[in-house]
Amino acid sequence: MAPLRVLCIHGYRQNGSSFREKTGALRKLLKKQLELVYITAPLTVSNVENNSVPTAGGDEEPRGWWFSDIQARSFSAQQQCEKSSGLDDSISAVREAVKTQGPFDGVLGFSQGAAFVAMLCSLQEQKLELEFNFRFAILVAGFRSACEEHQKFYEVPLQIPSLHVFGLEDRVIPDSMSRDLLPCFQDPQVLIHPGGHFVPAAAAHRQMYQDFLKRFQ
Repeated sequence: MAPLRVLCIHGYRQNGSSFREKTGALRKLLKKQLELVYITAPLTVSNVENNSVPTAGGDEEPRGWWFSDIQARSFSAQQQCEKSSGLDDSISAVREAVKTQGPFDGVLGFSQGAAFVAMLCSLQEQKLELEFNFRFAILVAGFRSACEEHQKFYEVPLQIPSLHVFGLEDRVIPDSMSRDLLPCFQDPQVLIHPGGHFVPAAAAHRQMYQDFLKRFQ
C-alpha cells in the first residue's frame, strides 16, 4: 500500500522546515501510512513581536498565513477584527503547491495552520478552489478565526472527514477554542491528549491516527 500524501501547513511564526523538525516523531510513528509534504507560508513575521508563540528554527524566517492586526502585521488567535490581511496570498500559495507538488490525499495543519485548513476545506466544498481535492483533514490545535470577514467559512458544516487533535494543557490555543471548531464539521473525530501546544505522536496515539486514516488507504 502506497502511503497517503499529506500537505502540511505549519503554525504562526513557524515555517516548512521548522514544522518538519517538530513533526519528526509523527513522521516516524506513521511512516508506513503517510508521506508528509511541507510548505512555507508567504507572509514574513517580524521578530519584534512579543508573544508566547515559539519562533521558527532553522535558516528560514518565521512566517504566517494571515495577520489579524493589519497595521502591526501581527496575529493573535484571540484578537477580534473585522478584516485581516494576507489570506489571499496564502490561498494562492496552497493552490500553487497543489499544482506543482500534488496530488494530495489529505491536509494537516497546526495552530494557525489548522485554522487555515478549515478555511481551505470550506473553499473546496464551496467549489471555489477547483484544484483542491483533499479527501481528509487533520487539525491540530485548531480554532475558529475571530475575524469578521472569515465567518463565511463556518456557515455550513463541512462534509470532509476530519480528525481534531488538541491538548488539555495547551496555553497558546486553549482546548475550549479547539472545541469551538468542532461544530463546523459534520462528523469530527477527536483525539485529546494531556499535553500542551504540539503535535502528539506517542505510541499511545498511533491507533487513533491509524483508525482515522485506514478508510482512505
